[in-house]
Amino acid sequence: MIRVVLPHHLRTLAGVGREVQVEVEGAVTQRSILDALEASFPTLRGTIRDHDSAQRRPLVRFFACEEDWSNEPPDKPLPDAVAFGREPFFIVGAIAGG
Repeated sequence: MIRVVLPHHLRTLAGVGREVQVEVEGAVTQRSILDALEASFPTLRGTIRDHDSAQRRPLVRFFACEEDWSNEPPDKPLPDAVAFGREPFFIVGAIAGG
């Protein structure tokens, strides 16, 4: 199981706690995690990725093993610690402005 930590506004929307678990078939990548997350929690569709392009929304960031993965290719395999559930995959709402 993959552990995913969601920001407060997405937790509220999905009606879940701070951390959820999703099952991913095959390679553990940003895309496969987000696909599984959206399948498990349909209310999150379009909130993390654009409906049409499936690109990450500008004010959403992804972190794994204390590293920013936001600009990495969506099909690049994530670290084994995330794939084996030892570390969570963080979805963070960035703050704009000054």
